[in-house]
Amino acid sequence: MARIPKFNNLWRSWVRNESPRRSVLHWSAPYKATLFLVSVLVALISSWHLLVEPDLRPGIPAPFDAIAPESALVEDSAAIQQKRSDLIPRTFVQVIDSQESNKLKNQLNRQLGELELVASSSDGDRIGPINLSPQEESWLTKRSQLARLAWEKEISLAAEKMLSQGLVNSLAFDQLKNASSLQLASLGQTNNPARTIGSKLLASTFHGGNNLKIDPTRSQRLIEELITKQGVPTIEVNQGDLITRKGEPISPQAYDVLDHFGMVSRSPRPISWLASFSEALASCWILLLIMRREKPCLQARHGLLALGLLLIAQASKVWFGAAVSPLAVIVPPALLLSQGIGSTCALAWVAIGSMLWPVPVNGIGEGRMLVASAVAALVAFQGGRMRSRAQLLQMAVLLPFGALVGEWILLRSQITPANSAWGRLAPNSEALVSEALVMGAMLMLTILLVPILESTFGLITRARLMELADQERPLLRRLSSEAPGTFEHTLMICGLAEEGARAIGADVDLIRTGALYHDIGKLHAPEWFIENQTDGVNPHEQLANPYKSADILQAHVDEGLKLARRHRLPKPIADFIPEHQGTLKMGYFLHLAKESNPNVQENLFRYRGPTPRSRETAILMLADGCEAALRSLDLQTTDHEASLTVQKIVDSRQRDGQLKLSSLNRAEVELVIRAFVRVWRRMRHRRIAYPIPSSTKAFPA
Repeated sequence: MARIPKFNNLWRSWVRNESPRRSVLHWSAPYKATLFLVSVLVALISSWHLLVEPDLRPGIPAPFDAIAPESALVEDSAAIQQKRSDLIPRTFVQVIDSQESNKLKNQLNRQLGELELVASSSDGDRIGPINLSPQEESWLTKRSQLARLAWEKEISLAAEKMLSQGLVNSLAFDQLKNASSLQLASLGQTNNPARTIGSKLLASTFHGGNNLKIDPTRSQRLIEELITKQGVPTIEVNQGDLITRKGEPISPQAYDVLDHFGMVSRSPRPISWLASFSEALASCWILLLIMRREKPCLQARHGLLALGLLLIAQASKVWFGAAVSPLAVIVPPALLLSQGIGSTCALAWVAIGSMLWPVPVNGIGEGRMLVASAVAALVAFQGGRMRSRAQLLQMAVLLPFGALVGEWILLRSQITPANSAWGRLAPNSEALVSEALVMGAMLMLTILLVPILESTFGLITRARLMELADQERPLLRRLSSEAPGTFEHTLMICGLAEEGARAIGADVDLIRTGALYHDIGKLHAPEWFIENQTDGVNPHEQLANPYKSADILQAHVDEGLKLARRHRLPKPIADFIPEHQGTLKMGYFLHLAKESNPNVQENLFRYRGPTPRSRETAILMLADGCEAALRSLDLQTTDHEASLTVQKIVDSRQRDGQLKLSSLNRAEVELVIRAFVRVWRRMRHRRIAYPIPSSTKAFPA
């Protein structure tokens, strides 16, 4: 009976398809949960409109040609809204604001109280709430308490009448005084002090006051009544009329007609949503799968960066709608991913980002999307080859111009018919220039953010590798001055490792930079390593303890990792420090230990590893082992003899299990051996022996 393979085994066999011994970096559970959460967010943002939005709405490109099935008169909602907007500023209904009325009443009562104090005071110079004439002062002081109370009651009644009619703060003082006087006609003639004092008091209290507020409900009702009286705008539609054409933006009037004929669906579409959600979620998973296959040692942070960029792209499409430019959204992430992770991963991101993009785009259908995808693919392919930030800046300047020219040629060519969506809705030159400028600005911003993202997500770009390989950097300058023998050994290994990497198509820039830093741990104690011992004194002979000597050799790996962390070297560079030694035996000191104790444990004289987990670190291990042996060969050594020497060293590493996780196959190992021999041939070239005269004769004058 056939056995069905487990999913986990299928995954591992697919990831390791390049070699049966390809190592895979395992991701922790928190990272896996974070990646899953971001993938779900991408899927939700990509499909949420299928649950909360109508399938059609004004402004978006029409997905199909719509024909009116019958004649009809359709209300023009856009015209109605325009009428409503015109009426709102000048059509409103006001009502009495009881709170403001109470404030004005309280203010009137306070002024009546102050006037009472003026009337009862013996001080003739006391200041009151209003200015009183001598006749008014005499009248006020002669009135009895009961008479003043009756007078105040009349004033309060007049105030109540005025407030119930409404007050506006723009009414002139004299007009308000006349209105108050009319309300107090029951107090006598116009010049009667009781009436004049009351009118002054009411006018001073109510002047600048307002006890009216707008009632939105009654105002809206009035506006609708006015619109009905003026006539509701309608759209006359005849049977067979073209409502929308595919690719053209849906106008408000066309949307009203589509809605009238029931062509607009406002209900949630769970089946379509589930399909879109599943598609986006599966796309995120496929993206991670491709990235893991391309780089099995891919860090979870790199996958999180790719999904985060996909999330930003999806959110931009939702936020900006049809106005967003695919060139500005897809091209910059392609540049960033190609620089930091690799061209294959960037191409996979471009493919998935383009697939999840809803079409038609900007009303031109798939045409502009194809242009953006082609430009992004070019950036993804070339971005991984850019070796300096100057080249990136050149790309950021030239690429928008190239995209502009390409779109202009395509729009002006006869490839697309004039009646197609692309031909009918072709943007003008200003729109194309604006799009190119936006893409250029986004590329510039991406280049500025690359150094920050390098440290945040552990990326290592070509430009970063070239900067780290600068031999004037402080750590390398220190190595050349404090450990010159180690530095010379490093340069020799660089030549071997670069040629070996170039022979099998490995990352030459990475191996060059890693080789420069692989022995920086010897700065801790350079005199303990033979290449730095210029006076012939070997401290290990004076120590005479193979166990401590083995600890010193291991220390150069541990101290190298400490220096890498202190100088913030990227992890791919720091990996060269322990992996170039792997778990090799310290043969000389193991031999000394066995002389005194034949049963000594071998693991005490092995480096703690790990063994090389990439082709680059494996090549460096082989170069490190072959460098001294090749330099010791004399000038009469043939290429075949040199190849046998290298082959013996490589075979010993393979038998010791040092290359198991490196993914180097036999063919690649053979190419590396030949590359080492070519470098050795260049190193040992002969020079002509120039004769040196025994004495120097003076030239004739």
